[in-house]
Amino acid sequence: MRPHRAGAPAALQDLPEPHSCRPLAGSDRRRPTRAAARRSVRGGTRAHDQRDGHRPTAAAVARHSDRSARRIAMLTFVGTSHHLAAIEAREQLAIPGEAMPDVLARLGERFGAGALVNTCNRMELYVPGSYARADLVDFLTEATGAERELIEQSCIDLHDNDVVRHIYSVASGVDSMVLGEYEVLGQVRAAFSAAVAAGTDDAILSRLFHTAIRTGRRARSETEIGRHAISVSSIAVQQARLLFPDLEHATVLVIGAGEAGRLAASALVDHGVREVLVVNRTQSRAEALAAELGGRVLPLDELARAMSQADITIAAADTPEPLVSRDAVEHAMSNRAGRDLLIIDIGMPRDCDPAVTEVNGVTYYDLDDLQAIAAEHHAARANELEHVNAIVDEEAARFFQWWEQLQVMPTIAALTERAEQVRTAEVGKSLRRMGLSDEQQSQLDLLTKAIVKQLLHDPISALRERGDNEDYVLAARRLFRLEDAFDALDLDTIEDDAELQ
Repeated sequence: MRPHRAGAPAALQDLPEPHSCRPLAGSDRRRPTRAAARRSVRGGTRAHDQRDGHRPTAAAVARHSDRSARRIAMLTFVGTSHHLAAIEAREQLAIPGEAMPDVLARLGERFGAGALVNTCNRMELYVPGSYARADLVDFLTEATGAERELIEQSCIDLHDNDVVRHIYSVASGVDSMVLGEYEVLGQVRAAFSAAVAAGTDDAILSRLFHTAIRTGRRARSETEIGRHAISVSSIAVQQARLLFPDLEHATVLVIGAGEAGRLAASALVDHGVREVLVVNRTQSRAEALAAELGGRVLPLDELARAMSQADITIAAADTPEPLVSRDAVEHAMSNRAGRDLLIIDIGMPRDCDPAVTEVNGVTYYDLDDLQAIAAEHHAARANELEHVNAIVDEEAARFFQWWEQLQVMPTIAALTERAEQVRTAEVGKSLRRMGLSDEQQSQLDLLTKAIVKQLLHDPISALRERGDNEDYVLAARRLFRLEDAFDALDLDTIEDDAELQ
């Protein structure tokens, strides 16, 4: 049978924190996608088509026009999540953990910089600069091996300010399957760490991800969004109690020895389960988990026998193909004397053949089913959304202020360089006529530098404060005759300087 929607226990305060999504596996695993399960989404507005794959040069960014100063392109995003695509589609887009370094290397070759947030419930590509949606869809098609049509139907694209607000919302937990869950913050951090390790980070991504993490921390410390949040682990307990009110007499089977399975099984043990069986490909990891849970290990080739003994099965294995088939479940049920079997499949891709729902006496949940249950508890924390969104708005405003300063940095750099050129030339002329000693020349050099610094202080401060006014920046360029100075500037160096500031 498909999972029933019975009412939830009134109190979930004592349930454990949300689980961590384990690294995904199974690069060759391509399940058939049910067309009816695909959720089409509208395509977003496309950015200017920039297909050469290179970031803008300083000349392209800062060259003036008669009407306005050209702006630096900020960010492009294409991605999907449990909000947009059914689990059948998300399985197609999952990138195995072991494949991520190679995928990021190709991402760097294609775009110069970028990051991938790849979790149980989302696949998101972040790239600095302005690109057409098609450019990022092309890359995801190559990286995942999924059909282009599926990616077009499942993904949305965002640009610039919308990208910033989106990742801040993700890190804050308000875009999660379980509202306010904490583990997504670690997943955002891990995504940036992977980009750093692959060398695909830059100043913009560094700022974006570090401020997203800060936003997520503030959301949880300054609001109640994460307080008493339910999780996959707590849902497992909830649904197990519906079928087996006395958990002390229930046996739990854990397939896989990763973090997700460990947390779900631990929650059940904390609520009374005494008998735990662990099946895993790696014996040492199975033994470690069994020791932690007070359970025992069975070899993988005895999985069918283990399922016939277990009342609750947590499927969280890291395998390229489903471990649990319909036939295996049907065989297990034939040896259970009519006892019900609960299967909670938290694998991505799924570890069980969805056809197990056709077996009498089986209640099966996959991640989409868990999402539906989590939605029932959404209202309990929904009143905190206003407070979290205020934090997101505040942090986004800070990012945009930094971004505007970054855009005015070429003008400031050109002004500083022009002033130094004039100072050096004029001091050089004077020194040749004055016959000063080395010490006097050094003092004169320091004096003139201090004078120039004082003279430029107010103009530079004004540019920083009003850098969002394109006419103001353009006027400064014309007043100081900086139009020809930009071609010599290095935008990467300017961004690095802005990041340090």
